[in-house]
Amino acid sequence: MRRLARVALLCLGCAVCSLLYGLSQLALSLEQEPGGGGGRERQAREPATPGAWRQAGSAGRGAAGSGRCKNLSVSFWNSYWMLPSDVCGMNCFWEAAFRYDYMKTHPSEKMHLAVVACGERLEETVTMLRSAIIFSIKPLHFHIFAEDQLHESFKDILEEFPYEGKVNYTIYPITFPSESAAEWKKLFKPCASQRLFLPLILKNVDSLLYVDTDILFLRPVDDIWSFLGKFNSTQIAAMAPEHEEPRIGWYNRFARHPYYGVTGINSGVMLMNMTRIRRKYFKNDMTPVRLQWGEILMPLLKKYKLNITWGDQDLLNIMFFHNPESLYVFPCQWNYRPDHCIYGSNCKAAEEEGIFILHGNRGVYHDDKQPTFRAVYEAIKNYSFGDDLVHSLLQPLERELQKTTHTYCGRVYKVFIKQLTKSVRDLYARRSKGR
Repeated sequence: MRRLARVALLCLGCAVCSLLYGLSQLALSLEQEPGGGGGRERQAREPATPGAWRQAGSAGRGAAGSGRCKNLSVSFWNSYWMLPSDVCGMNCFWEAAFRYDYMKTHPSEKMHLAVVACGERLEETVTMLRSAIIFSIKPLHFHIFAEDQLHESFKDILEEFPYEGKVNYTIYPITFPSESAAEWKKLFKPCASQRLFLPLILKNVDSLLYVDTDILFLRPVDDIWSFLGKFNSTQIAAMAPEHEEPRIGWYNRFARHPYYGVTGINSGVMLMNMTRIRRKYFKNDMTPVRLQWGEILMPLLKKYKLNITWGDQDLLNIMFFHNPESLYVFPCQWNYRPDHCIYGSNCKAAEEEGIFILHGNRGVYHDDKQPTFRAVYEAIKNYSFGDDLVHSLLQPLERELQKTTHTYCGRVYKVFIKQLTKSVRDLYARRSKGR
């Protein structure tokens, strides 16, 4: 009986300790809410390859953070839970577990956006992130994959953004499978094929929107994120067609490999249900056995590397050619590129509703070949958070766009500002209602 009583007393003590710990964590989390005095939150939640990623942000800065765990308390993470010497141990372990569980049970409360930046793409990437922040409603988590020399610059710039408590970010190194890293690095542009490995690196992220650095959001990220709810039971990703007009299409005229649909797909904007991607077994033309995502990439590269022009985008086209039921196709205004207007307007949806996402591929933000695209880029890059959007963004942009009517894209310049005007109006309406 005494032994039984001791066991019961021990169990009761453990229960009390657990309750007290839970209350303490609740108090800490309340402190870190916007306006709670804990500062803006920059949490790194998704472990990548062992020892591979660095937490970005200002964890542990300021008096409010001294003397207790940093946010998630881990600046470097690996799969063996090795914590740096300046990091407290058990509480941080449980805090990470607690927050991971919260993410799993509240997946719709945060939108995950990934980008890969190499070379001279810092400014372009930051401008893209600015465009995502301006109009989005739900919280955002940016997953920024960048060369090591860009990490500090990203952190310095992002620390100055007025997030209003709704944006976190994590900065990762560029990583490829060690046995084939050299081949992946030289495929198409430097680092471009990193996007193929996001489902394997961000293992704890259920869904993700990947975008190229030369993307600009002209309406809330929430709106493209909502397409996840429109996927049927077989669809795992969404992309837009490479072309609307087959007469100017690349794939249907020049491709030496299989491609999706009539004109292929463009991977500059790619919405992914990564849980489904990791689980799926893909049909292919290499073996009668279906292969998972991590198994199919290298065999595809070996088979087609002499026949592909656009690198990882071509591999995605091959993959969805054999698995067309797995792709949801966006209308063209969700990935509007110079090809949609340089030979005359051929995106009817944009003519009716405006451009939702602008994709300035071929470097058009930085030369004089397509001044309409450059005008939008410069307007968002130069906009200061907090300024009046009508007087500081819309009106100057429209004046610049009117100077571009000597080009084909400039002749339809109103499609570049139509949705942007609506997004500004909707943002002010939400603010007036206190949302």
